[in-house]
Amino acid sequence: MIIQRIIFLAFCLLSAASWGQDFPVKPIRLIVPFSAGGGNDAVARVIAQQLTTQLKQTVVVENRPGAGGAVGAESAARATPDGYTLFLGGVGSLAVNPNLVSKLPYDAIKDFEPIVLIAFAPSVLVVYPGFAPSDVQQLIALAKKEPGKINYASNGNGSSAHLAAVMFTSMADLDMVHVPYKGLAPALNDLLVGRIELMFSSLVAILPQIQAGKLRALAVTSTQRSALLPEVPTLDEAGLKGYQTGSWYGLLAPAGTTQAIIKKIHDATLDVLALDSVRKQLASEGAEPIAGSSSDFAAHIQAEFERMKSVIREGRIQIE
Repeated sequence: MIIQRIIFLAFCLLSAASWGQDFPVKPIRLIVPFSAGGGNDAVARVIAQQLTTQLKQTVVVENRPGAGGAVGAESAARATPDGYTLFLGGVGSLAVNPNLVSKLPYDAIKDFEPIVLIAFAPSVLVVYPGFAPSDVQQLIALAKKEPGKINYASNGNGSSAHLAAVMFTSMADLDMVHVPYKGLAPALNDLLVGRIELMFSSLVAILPQIQAGKLRALAVTSTQRSALLPEVPTLDEAGLKGYQTGSWYGLLAPAGTTQAIIKKIHDATLDVLALDSVRKQLASEGAEPIAGSSSDFAAHIQAEFERMKSVIREGRIQIE
């Protein structure tokens, strides 16, 4: 009986190894939890195109927007764990929503197998050109002198722009007024005409206004300066030591996907991220390749989960 069990287990292990070696034998779908055209979608399409070459099977991007990324995340989490459904996760779906939404239809930690962290894209702190402060320290000084009088915009409660501003006001010990909008466009419109003094935004989304002189960039939120705005300091350089936030993108699979398949996708993605053409395409989106191991990505998700929990609690953020 014992010998039969050993033979059975050995057969299962050999079958799993063989399955991993044969994978993939059909197209793979990559679920993006946001609409086409945004930063998440752009990064996904760059990676999917090159993974198609590396894995010798078509990787198709499937946009599943809704509920701040929860619709796409749930769809990926509930998929068969066979490697043929992947998920492009980020700070919103894996760190913010789990701390902000009381009844999510998925568990950000338990329902996914992290594969690899792909890239990081910083945000930028911009002000209306007619606003007096010309650097971060002048902004902080004015906000301390006039508490509760400076307004900052965001594209909604709990958005990345809102959280970036909460981190800023908390670290600098400032009292500024949050004005949430229903999307970036209306927030940007009011900022451009001076109804709002400042906001944090995705760098790529707001770069044309900065280059045209319609907005003034005070700092970026990464730990290193952005190649797209090399003359603009980081918030860390500007005096807020340790400040870092922004968007990050990573590949995940449904929980239960075999490690053989995870490794195959991981290794193929590392090959993709090493390509000069891919690095240039990501740079054009304001994103910097990260790579690393699957365990590194798992640790990153856990750390971001805890960090966003602290930011949301500190800012007493609630969604409507």
